[in-house]
Amino acid sequence: MERTWIAAATVAALAGGAMLLWPGGGSTAPPIEIVAARPADTTITVHVSGAVAKPGLVSLATGSRVADAVLAAGGALPGALLTSLNLAAPVSDGQQLVVPAAGAGSDGLGVGDGRVAINTADVTALEALPGVGPVLAQRIVEHRNRNGPFAVVEDLLDVPGIGEAKLAALREMVLVP
Repeated sequence: MERTWIAAATVAALAGGAMLLWPGGGSTAPPIEIVAARPADTTITVHVSGAVAKPGLVSLATGSRVADAVLAAGGALPGALLTSLNLAAPVSDGQQLVVPAAGAGSDGLGVGDGRVAINTADVTALEALPGVGPVLAQRIVEHRNRNGPFAVVEDLLDVPGIGEAKLAALREMVLVP
């Protein structure tokens, strides 16, 4: 008799538990909706322009590098000054990446008059400017890569280390297309 009673109690307990787990069973509370956590965005969008085969917006995996962005834009065109870019630098969502093209030659010089084309010159060519050493030349290239090409000579004032006096010394030595 005792065994029958234990078996009956076990069956009743299991049935009651099943009713609580069954949608709408055993409770007037609304069912709990289990929602899977939304994964973080795994892609970013970068604007690649300049000397690439297919300029425009490209979608890349998070953690991609400048080299990946250039390849996603169809690769660099002949004459692209890839040495002025840090191809290993990570890119971020919404970034604009300008791949410079050589002006009159791959040295970044302008039209043969000794001026330096600041939108295409690499670090070495920029160091030829008066008062521009390797650190400032690198800042100019990084600013250009982050913000796009310089529109006017005065845009150089946005580069850390270039003030009014330095701009005055550079004004006649640089070429802004």
